[in-house]
Amino acid sequence: MKKIQLEILGLSSSQSQTGSFALVLGEREGNRRLPIIIGMFEAQSIAIQIEKINPNRPLTHDLFKSFAEQLSVSITEVLISDLKEGVFYSKILCSDGIKEFELDARPSDAIAIGLRFGVPIYTVESVLSEAGIILSDLEDEDEEAEELTVKNSPASGSTSKESLSQTSVDELNKLLNDALEKEDYERAAKIRDELNKRN
Repeated sequence: MKKIQLEILGLSSSQSQTGSFALVLGEREGNRRLPIIIGMFEAQSIAIQIEKINPNRPLTHDLFKSFAEQLSVSITEVLISDLKEGVFYSKILCSDGIKEFELDARPSDAIAIGLRFGVPIYTVESVLSEAGIILSDLEDEDEEAEELTVKNSPASGSTSKESLSQTSVDELNKLLNDALEKEDYERAAKIRDELNKRN
């Protein structure tokens, strides 16, 4: 079974399902894209990790990582292994240094955990050929400009850019701490981006 490495290209609001998000994965050495519809909480967890936001309290996927590390278990890779009746299946490949084992997981959870361990994400040809989208040359150029962005994601909330640009750095830092305390990661990401622009 030949594995194909994927990378995260974007995360955006799903236009087909309200309250859901589209996670777009791209073939690392090819032009196929694999969109997966995921829930809001999983999307938030993935976006927080992509945008390097540190929550005050651990999210479920952070807890999984801490638990695995305490038991000296490492994650080696994430594999989106199958597609049945429109539902994706995945596995988290683990090792305790002596034996290797697999855990079944939803792709959204597997990817959120995989990101925290910094491991590669793979799929197989049967999944890509059934659910992958091939970009034309024109779409490819547009896609390259948008790669690695998190568009309308749950970590890029609704705080107005204009109002943040009028706020002092001290006030922005207070707003950032307040947003993190309230676990409002969407707002925190916007404020952090504004602070980064000024540095």
